[in-house]
Amino acid sequence: MQKSTYSKIVRYSAIYDVVMTFPYAFPILVAWNIGMISELHTQYSFSGSIPEFSPLHLFFVNLMGSLVLVWSAIRIYKPEAILGLYDSFARFLFSFNMLYYLLAYDVTTILWLMFIPELIWGLIQFFGYFYSHKNENSISQ
Repeated sequence: MQKSTYSKIVRYSAIYDVVMTFPYAFPILVAWNIGMISELHTQYSFSGSIPEFSPLHLFFVNLMGSLVLVWSAIRIYKPEAILGLYDSFARFLFSFNMLYYLLAYDVTTILWLMFIPELIWGLIQFFGYFYSHKNENSISQ
C-alpha cells in the first residue's frame, strides 16, 4: 500500500467520524439524534432498550462528540500515518466498549450498526499502517 493511499484512508475515516459524530457534539442536535435512534429502534423492533437521557447523560455525550470532532479535524487537516495508527487504537477501545454493553446489558441492538463500521475502520487503519510501512521499508532497501 502506498503511503498516499494510507493517508487517504486516514482522512476518509476522519470524514466518516465527522458525519457520524457531528450530531452528538451539540446539545440541540444530540436530543434530536437520540430521538431518531429511538424511533428507529421502535419502528424496526430492535431488541434491547434505550433509556431516557438526563441532562448529565447528554453532557457526557456532547463531550465525547466534541472530542471526536476535534480529533477528526486534526486527521482531516494532517492525515499522517501515525495518527491513523492511534485512531485504530481509539476505534478498538470504542468497539470493545460497544461490544461489552451489547453483550452485558440490555442496550438496543441498533448499536451493532455502529459497532461494525467502527471495528472495520480500526482494522483497516491498523493493518494499513503496518502494510504501508512494510512496503516503504522494502522499497528503501
